[in-house]
Amino acid sequence: MSGEAVPRPPRAIESLMIAGPAGRVEALLEEPEQGAPRYAALVCHPHPQHGGTMHNKVVYRLARGLRRSGAVVLRFNYRGVNLSQGSYGEGEGETEDARTALAYLRGRYPALPFALAGFSFGSRIIHNLGCGLRDARFLMPVGFPTRWRDLPRFKKCPVRRIFIHSTNDEYGPRAELEPWIDSLDQPTRVVWVEARDHFFAGALDALEDAVIASAPPDAAA
Repeated sequence: MSGEAVPRPPRAIESLMIAGPAGRVEALLEEPEQGAPRYAALVCHPHPQHGGTMHNKVVYRLARGLRRSGAVVLRFNYRGVNLSQGSYGEGEGETEDARTALAYLRGRYPALPFALAGFSFGSRIIHNLGCGLRDARFLMPVGFPTRWRDLPRFKKCPVRRIFIHSTNDEYGPRAELEPWIDSLDQPTRVVWVEARDHFFAGALDALEDAVIASAPPDAAA
């Protein structure tokens, strides 16, 4: 024995094309910077018809915060976005894209528990998918928009939810979100970040810190 430390293999950072229901799904897989992954997290981006992609600055910070908390993270582009094939699917298609991406992530890391996170429209997609998956460790909706007609259908969810929200979110005003969250009977919490708007202007560092601090310590248990 030489006593020399055995170098750890370089962490995975991979650009992927995953076979999806509408054609290929463009994705990016990243393991934590330090240590082996403790859990796996899927991250969903904002509305594709309003410029949302997996490279959105809030999505990037959300993904990096999850990685810093120990997750291997898979981001992806919905159908019709950048190199992903297909066209906008009215939320249902995007949910199926997320289902495909999650199946890939779980297949790649079958021994790890998993969670879902998403920003804005992506926070609705993770509800569509994650509330039907009782084995998910948690959902992390960021910038959850309240100003949609179908808001009541998101009240029932057996999975623990951790909302992270700007104090000045124009699409999910605090005066609307707080009473709605208070009406939920499942384990739920909300973390408020002092920011100028829905996109956490002036507070991206605080957002990332909130993600790290809010990821449950038992996510990898």
